[in-house]
Amino acid sequence: MTFKANILQGIPNKLPPPYRFPDHVNRAPKRKDVLSKEEKKLAIKNALRYFPKDWHEVLAVEFAQELQDFGRIYMYRFKPSYKMHARPISDYPAKSTQAAAIMLMIQNNLDPAVAQHPEELITYGGNGAVFQNWAQYLLTMQYLAHMTEEQTLHMYSGHPMGLFPSSKNAPRVVVTNGMMVPNYSKPDDWEKFNALGVTQYGQMTAGSFMYIGPQGIVHGTTITVMNAFRKILKRGENPNGKIFLTAGLGGMSGAQPKAGNIAGCITIAAEVNAKAATKRYEQGWVDVLVDNLNNLVACVKTAQENKDVVSIAFIGNIVDVWERFDEENIFIHVGSDQTSLHIPWTGGYYPVGVSYEESNRLIREEPDVFKEKVQESLRRHAEVINKHVVKGTYFFDYGNAFLLEASRAGADVMADNNIDFKYPSYVQDILGPMCFDYGFGPFRWVCTSGKPEDLDKTDEIAMEVLQKIMKNSPEEIQLQMQDNITWIRDAKKNKMVVGSQARILYADAEGRAKIAQAFNNAIAKGDIGSVVLGRDHHDVSGTDSPYRETSNIYDGSKFTADMAIHNVIGDSFRGATWVSIHNGGGVGWGEVINGGFGMLLDGSKAAEERLKSMLFFDVNNGIARRSWARNDEALFAIKREMERTPHLTVTIPNLVDDDLLENLF
Repeated sequence: MTFKANILQGIPNKLPPPYRFPDHVNRAPKRKDVLSKEEKKLAIKNALRYFPKDWHEVLAVEFAQELQDFGRIYMYRFKPSYKMHARPISDYPAKSTQAAAIMLMIQNNLDPAVAQHPEELITYGGNGAVFQNWAQYLLTMQYLAHMTEEQTLHMYSGHPMGLFPSSKNAPRVVVTNGMMVPNYSKPDDWEKFNALGVTQYGQMTAGSFMYIGPQGIVHGTTITVMNAFRKILKRGENPNGKIFLTAGLGGMSGAQPKAGNIAGCITIAAEVNAKAATKRYEQGWVDVLVDNLNNLVACVKTAQENKDVVSIAFIGNIVDVWERFDEENIFIHVGSDQTSLHIPWTGGYYPVGVSYEESNRLIREEPDVFKEKVQESLRRHAEVINKHVVKGTYFFDYGNAFLLEASRAGADVMADNNIDFKYPSYVQDILGPMCFDYGFGPFRWVCTSGKPEDLDKTDEIAMEVLQKIMKNSPEEIQLQMQDNITWIRDAKKNKMVVGSQARILYADAEGRAKIAQAFNNAIAKGDIGSVVLGRDHHDVSGTDSPYRETSNIYDGSKFTADMAIHNVIGDSFRGATWVSIHNGGGVGWGEVINGGFGMLLDGSKAAEERLKSMLFFDVNNGIARRSWARNDEALFAIKREMERTPHLTVTIPNLVDDDLLENLF
């Protein structure tokens, strides 16, 4: 059967044979057994509704076994036999080019070179899913193949509810992931309702079909690490031979070594999963692989003496590294952590003193014991970080819920007021005031032709546009402009592409629109094929996350989610090809609401109109909210935007003298 025929058939006509798992694949850990006997029956009943009744007797037994073995029903038997990767857009059977672009992006998210747990349809973050099961994938691809330009596919947490009549100007797909009634949004609620097959955790760009491999986070991490060193180093001093110590080499955290190399420091990333660490080493994303603490210490000391720029993956626990470096008096200049602490009890964080294999057994068989071990480890982790900070280490929370979960474990991470954390979020100290408040965030694009030469041309176009903008940019944003010009200049040399021919850079509304306009012109002239625009949800407007994206909002509104909801609604009627809104992403289920979009540029006049309208709102919605919170940089940015955009009128706060408030109560 051809690839196109496979897509068009959706659920196959004949029951496929049982699935045989490939060797050496990185499998997702077994999820918690949280369903009662009656709920397990309901989970089987829910799963069987995708299939003809004649198959139910066979599949019921098989799905019950999956539920027992894995804690979820993935429907492995229905995983397609063709290779999973982003094909050129012309390879997809589709009536709508926009739909074909979405199919390309879905397959990229599930590409084994890109996805963390491809068998379980998980792209990154331990549980960031594109779909809940393989039946949803098959049906979604079939719907997209048959979709016209006057239909919209509505997707409920991976489930394609169906094609509904709409208009050419409407989004082709509307995605929601994990949207819960508020009182049912605790971590165990995700375990229960995901096991029932009625919701999923879409992370940020997993369930919204906009993940571009580790490149996306490499850029954000590079910006973060460069500016972390700028905060602590003397003017003119560079990071060569200085240490950045962190943890995690998974779907997102795997970007850290590459980012450290670009920033010019010594990066040490600890990872307990040997397969994940080896994968990053084989991909060239980390320079040295070490599985012994003595060898690590020797390697680091040599790198310090030589002032090397090198990235080292340590197969082992991060707490052991912090403690050994304390004993050896190895000075850590910058420290952080990027383990998946948004899912601390199901494999997101592994406790020190317990092997990887034993931890996975505890997760399955003794979850309460595992939770105790994790919390003990977090207390020990925080204790040794505090020792290094006393010596002068700059430590920041990478928005992975490290400080949040450490505080819940009783670790010494609270400030004197017992309200705030003693260490800042990287958004509070770096990305918030330096980037998001000015409107700079992770703008990305994918060349749908799959041709590296198209990506090269888009790099050249983007750099030329940024250089022109920089000539007239105010002093306040000159550093951001230069950092991103340097990034795009060196992107090909740094070998960023994994999966689709994609690129990312930080740009404001002006930069995004002008780059997109230049792409659309190049497409119209036939210089390049069509381009999909998108962004990380980790951006100016898309995400309300009090411990990460909106952690530098100080007017009391950081726990509200109005911005993210307005963002996805506003994008949907301003020209997005698809929109998404998620519960969870980055810091965890129930802790954040985040939204995103995708937009196909095809060289048409209609695409030009859509990009101008949508990209402007997508950024300035967030700047307006941040300015209302009295953030100085955002006030500067929104006032500047109103001066050059006649139809923009934003409510500006009247600033209050704090002395006036002192004796009121």
